[in-house]
Amino acid sequence: MAAAVRAAVRMTAGSGRRQLKSPKAVIGVTKEAADKLKELLAQAPDGTTAMRLGVKTRGCSGNAFTMDFVKEKGKFDEEVNAHGVTVLVESSSIMKLLGTTMDYVEDELRSEFVFENPNIKGTCGCGESWF
Repeated sequence: MAAAVRAAVRMTAGSGRRQLKSPKAVIGVTKEAADKLKELLAQAPDGTTAMRLGVKTRGCSGNAFTMDFVKEKGKFDEEVNAHGVTVLVESSSIMKLLGTTMDYVEDELRSEFVFENPNIKGTCGCGESWF
């Protein structure tokens, strides 16, 4: 015979509905980065819909960022929409990228994407990889 389950319900003052906050995006994308991504996506192969951001094990410090054009979202990719552009984050990289801000910097000496990642403990001498 099945056991009976009892539950008490208590209503409190207010609207009676709990307000849920929107989940925060895995990464932040600045307007400058979004503008450059739009430019790159316009030049990408036909059918490309987004840029996929990930982390691979390589370099002298162990981890390096990867960026690839993609035609469709992977089954477990996290989708970030910012300033009219879609960035997909590989599911295997989410914990390493959580809280990262993606920016694009252009000056007399360089033009590159810059990632401000609060999870980085250190970098190699050239700055291309991190741990």
